[in-house]
Amino acid sequence: MKNDFMTRREAVTGLGVGIAGLAVSPAFGAESNIEPSNGFAGMENPTTKYPRPPFKPQQQPFPGLSSKMDPQPDNGEKSYKGSGRLTGRKALITGGDSGMGRAAAIAFAREGADVVINYLPAEEEDAKEVIDLITKAGRKGYAIPGDLREETFCKRLVEDSVKRMGGLDIVVSNAARQQTKPSILDISSEDFDATMKTNIYGPFWLLKAAIPHLNPGSSIIVTTSEQATDPSPELFDYAQTKAANTSTVRSLAKFLAPKGVRVNGVAPGPIWTPLQVAGGATNEKLMQFGKATPMGRPGQPAELASIYVQLADNGASYSTGQIYGAMGGGGQP
Repeated sequence: MKNDFMTRREAVTGLGVGIAGLAVSPAFGAESNIEPSNGFAGMENPTTKYPRPPFKPQQQPFPGLSSKMDPQPDNGEKSYKGSGRLTGRKALITGGDSGMGRAAAIAFAREGADVVINYLPAEEEDAKEVIDLITKAGRKGYAIPGDLREETFCKRLVEDSVKRMGGLDIVVSNAARQQTKPSILDISSEDFDATMKTNIYGPFWLLKAAIPHLNPGSSIIVTTSEQATDPSPELFDYAQTKAANTSTVRSLAKFLAPKGVRVNGVAPGPIWTPLQVAGGATNEKLMQFGKATPMGRPGQPAELASIYVQLADNGASYSTGQIYGAMGGGGQP
């Protein structure tokens, strides 16, 4: 009687032949409907996807408006497509009127979250656009203007957000002040104080007020910067605050991990936002903004939106205390 069991070698040999057959079989099957091209469907060259320098000289009063920039940034208004990854979540985003905060707000809403955005009163025009986009996504959007340099406002912002949304489980500390100065000798005590209050005190007060409301599964995301690890001489005070923000992520993550709350950071490189045209860069630097990156261009806020979504998503449940860079090849952090 013939043995029906193959030897180990026969099995492996047969498997190899089968795989080889699968690899070449399409060549002998029906004709392919794929037409030859220089690339694959849906693929985009990231180096040419968005505008490259030189840019037009332009300056705005601080804090600046996205709608007045030329070219206008892509914050995901038309490009971001959601898939329900944050359905039912409740997010608070500071600096949610423009830049990365605006991109995160649009993306969160299209992923199914209700969103509160905070911004300065001078940014009302941009903020209204964001709330309209959140509403069109079928979610609830709330606008709460105010200055994060005031401790009482930070506390009220959290309380109002919890009251309006019925809870809070995503906090994005994103708002920042950046003003370029030739050197430390040109930074007044008033300027230094304003930067520290906005970028360090504000997040401290905000997170301190928010943490008691966060349940296991909640997420805190802090926008830091490449300046934290590779500071520019003309951004002396701003770079210090971004280093502090990075430390905040790593320290707070250790404290909150046992409670089931994750804390991560996003570190952008040169990104085309109102921060740059409202005193964050000189016209000379702005005209060549992003050229020094390996990609040869600045990033757009929309290109970071998916990072914020991923860090808020339950699928990233083992990621905490991490800093995620988006620097066009800059290699930081």
